[in-house]
Amino acid sequence: MTAPVEAVFREEYGRLLAALVRRFGDLDLAEEVTSEAIEAALLHWPSEGVPPKPGAWLMTTARRKAVDRLRRDRVLATRLAVLQVEADRAGPVPAVEAGADLPDDRLQLFFTCAHPALAADDRIALTLRCLGGLTTPEVARAFLVPAETMAKRITRAKKKIREARIPFRVPGQDELPERLPVVLQAIYSIFTEGYAAQRPDLAEEAIRLTRILHRLLPGEREIPGLLALMLLVHARRDARDGGLLLLAEQDRARWDRPMIDEGRNLVVAALTGGPPGPYGVQAAIAALHDEADDFASTDWPQIVALYDVLLAITPSPVVALNRAAAVAMRDGPQAGLDLLDELAGEPLLRGHHPYAAARADLLQRLGRRAEAESAYRDALHLAGSEAERALLRRRLGAL
Repeated sequence: MTAPVEAVFREEYGRLLAALVRRFGDLDLAEEVTSEAIEAALLHWPSEGVPPKPGAWLMTTARRKAVDRLRRDRVLATRLAVLQVEADRAGPVPAVEAGADLPDDRLQLFFTCAHPALAADDRIALTLRCLGGLTTPEVARAFLVPAETMAKRITRAKKKIREARIPFRVPGQDELPERLPVVLQAIYSIFTEGYAAQRPDLAEEAIRLTRILHRLLPGEREIPGLLALMLLVHARRDARDGGLLLLAEQDRARWDRPMIDEGRNLVVAALTGGPPGPYGVQAAIAALHDEADDFASTDWPQIVALYDVLLAITPSPVVALNRAAAVAMRDGPQAGLDLLDELAGEPLLRGHHPYAAARADLLQRLGRRAEAESAYRDALHLAGSEAERALLRRRLGAL
């Protein structure tokens, strides 16, 4: 029962939570009864089997538990009644386009979690927790912070939503420029978590949500940029053999060519009609990797040039790290190592295992084996997932 039940919970958690928030207007209540419904399923499904419509079963169970709580808690019932009156007075929430139907309540929950009243990091953390169904430690790893810190951040964000009475709705056109980038970053964080932890369900959920956003907001160029980036990376999933394999090690015949073609077409849309955005540039870099017949024939000069553009748009140590790795392929390992040494004092990279892994690779290529071994062990200590640790152990063993 473990695999099918886990798959159902992963698929239904965000949908169930979003529907309950819309129904009762309270995120804490929705989270609590969602968890109780899942606990009830864990109790009944092993003996009775997974129902034909597990989402409907969970929804019925969760709504009953919510009603029971409201009957027992008069204070909570009164507060929710006030919220309902305010919502009725405000009238129907305008859609992004007149008459447009939202195909999924989770979109509204995404924009609620990305409300500008919340701190930027809190928005993304709450979105990962509520929409992706990630545990607090998994969200913490995405932010490179301790789990205790992330737990406090998520609690603070939910408290802010409750006290500020942030509405559960999709924003109007005037709000989108401020709200949409945070939603996109949250979706991409879900995708990268799925990639790092070998959880294709998370990656595919991020892609699905981005497709919905693309249909709702066809004029926003960064949405096809993000979708292209995820498709171009996810197209390589079968060549990873259930783990993490470097691009140089992957069998490119196993890459999903239709997915790559779709991603390349979306790159054109993302880079047409104005200055490029960061997701569009990253997608263009991914497209160059996917277009190459083999690793040796990759267009490294163009990739370095695109990283120069990306660094100008979104300067960060992580972008500089990736650029250094590309420079090493264009100009040689010493040139890349020199750039990495310039980044050694960046606080964000101290706990970022790809930095230590990149140094280890370049030191190995330069024949400095003892230093490379030490750097690989540093990276192994910092790696957050078993897939990442397996790759590093393999590299260390080869050394």
